[in-house]
Amino acid sequence: MDEKKEDKKKEEKNEGKKLEEKSKPSKENKDPKETSKEKTKESPQKKSEVKQAPKKDFAIARGLSLRISPKYSVFVCRMIKGKTPDQAVSLLRDVIEGKRPVHMRPLEVPHQKGKGVSGAKFPKNVCREIIPIINQARANALVVGIEEPIITIAKSDRAPAPFRRGGRKAKRTHIFIEVRDKKTALI
Repeated sequence: MDEKKEDKKKEEKNEGKKLEEKSKPSKENKDPKETSKEKTKESPQKKSEVKQAPKKDFAIARGLSLRISPKYSVFVCRMIKGKTPDQAVSLLRDVIEGKRPVHMRPLEVPHQKGKGVSGAKFPKNVCREIIPIINQARANALVVGIEEPIITIAKSDRAPAPFRRGGRKAKRTHIFIEVRDKKTALI
């Protein structure tokens, strides 16, 4: 019996201590108004911390299902690879104006009469469609922080083509352009 009484007394003392601790103001048990103020003080600090994304060393731009010839776009992409975006745009503008041809050596392309150009054409529609993609790649390079951009990858793929009237298939092309810094680019 004595043991039971002692156990009860110990339990009562422990409960009394717990009640005293609850009644004392501590860091954990403050007024709800004060805790809300502390939370508002902490939250602006968290908002001001911006997560830094890992820096990329390349920028890309894509043109999907463009209405251009896949065959001609291969040769235009070969022409702009290894150039800066500014040089590539000026080359393509010259092609549109008819000042500079795009060489298509493996194809059987006829000689241009009176122009002194053998095995070359002026694919103006292709150049008009690729210029905005190059401009987008240049803008993406600025956002990423590339100082001296060079076009390292310029490729074109045949896209799924819809059917036209009379059972014909339309031509569609995907264009992919990747820009890297001149110092780190392997061309």
